[in-house]
Parts: sequence; structure tokens; C-alpha cells
Amino acid sequence: MNIVMLGSGNVATHLGLALKQAGNNILQVWSRTESHALHLASKLDASAADSFDKIITDADLYIISVLDDAISGVASRLQLKKGILVHTSGTTGIEALNGSSSKTGVFYPLQTFSKQKTVDFATIPIAVQGSDRDTAETLLSLGKQISRNVFLADDKQRRAMHIAAVFACNFTNHFYTIAEEMLEQHKLDFDLVRPLIAETAAKAQAFSPRAVQTGPAVRGDEGTLKRHREFLKENSELLELYDKISTSIRKQSEI
Repeated sequence: MNIVMLGSGNVATHLGLALKQAGNNILQVWSRTESHALHLASKLDASAADSFDKIITDADLYIISVLDDAISGVASRLQLKKGILVHTSGTTGIEALNGSSSKTGVFYPLQTFSKQKTVDFATIPIAVQGSDRDTAETLLSLGKQISRNVFLADDKQRRAMHIAAVFACNFTNHFYTIAEEMLEQHKLDFDLVRPLIAETAAKAQAFSPRAVQTGPAVRGDEGTLKRHREFLKENSELLELYDKISTSIRKQSEI
């Protein structure tokens, strides 16, 4: 397919590279920042554009990979002669593209992306939605070029996936940051908990997370919980977070 990438961030970078490696032709990269468009375009052997009037209008597929709040604004500025217009958001509805093309869809890869780290796209689930059956089938076929796990999902299912991903990834990584800061404050290295993180992740791959939950909250270890709260009493925000998470764990263990 002849493809135009609209956006130059983490998702656009990894997705553009995967699609190119699968044999598709990335014609152009658009970004509001010219240097960003040029940087990604150079990796994809594509042209670069930093204004809407320079966007190629006769490609087969246009992929919007920008901040969720900017999707509808970008879509509304396009003057397409043909082609499917999709976005890559987990939580934005397909209706954000209404009126911008006769064929629209969603192509959502469920993964955390950073430009500095490569990913194996073959393992990444891709949720697809199309404005009609033919569009959905086209997007499913495209997804199968780069992933072993491609499936149809509506707006509500995709939003559930995205929120689950926020809990499983974004919130978890934030807790890593808290742990790192706490260790550093007491002249300890974050490397101390890396084996713990690896083992926790490994168990989540093999078992239901609920079945392998550990810690003082699930055990009902009131003495340890009390000592933890005493340790955290000078940081009211962290203490509140600790109490809420501990209470949630306890309730979940009682279900």
C-alpha cells in the first residue's frame, strides 16, 4: 500500500518502520514540526511535509498518530481524493474522523513505544475497526503483515483495552519511579528491585495476576501495614496512595 504517516512520534516511528519492512511504500511523513517530519521521513525513504496543503492526497492509506486531542483537528484539515483514513488511538472513537474520508477506521497497536527501544511488532496485538466491512477487511489484512495477533474491536472494547493498559503499564511504571526515588533517598540503588520486577512480570505472563498477588495487604499483615504507614507519615500524598492501593488489594482478594 502507498501510505502517508500523519505524526512523527513514538507510534508513528515504530509503526511506519514495521509497515515499510513489510513491503509497503511510505510516501510521506507529515508533522507540524518540520525537523521532526524530516527525521522520520529519512528513516522511511519518504518525503516530508509540515503544512496541510503539502500533504499527498491520493495515497491508499492515511495514518493519524498524534495526541488524542489533536486527532479530529488533523482529520478536519485533510482534503483527500481517495484512501482510507485511520487513527491509532486506543480511547478516541472512530467518529473523530467523520467527514474527512468516505472510508475511515482505527488501527490500534496495544504496546508502549519509545523511540530509543526497538519492539517486535509480530508480538503486538492490533485492534482494528472499519467504517464498513471492506475497510475492516483491508485493515485486518494490513495488520496481519506485521503482527500475529490482529482482531476486530469496537470503540468500547478498545477503550477498555486502553484503560487496562494504563493500569498495567503507565501506573506500574509510575510506581517504579516512586520506588526508585525512595531507594535513592536512603542511599540505595534501584538495581536492588530489578529482579523483583522481572519475577513479578514473569508470573503475570504465566498465571492470573490475582492468583499470584503477594504482600502485606493480601495477607492481612496489620503489623507490617502499620509500620509502613509510620514510615510514610511525613509524605501525606504517598501515604494516601499506599492506603488506597492496599485497600484495593484487600478487597480484590476477598472477591
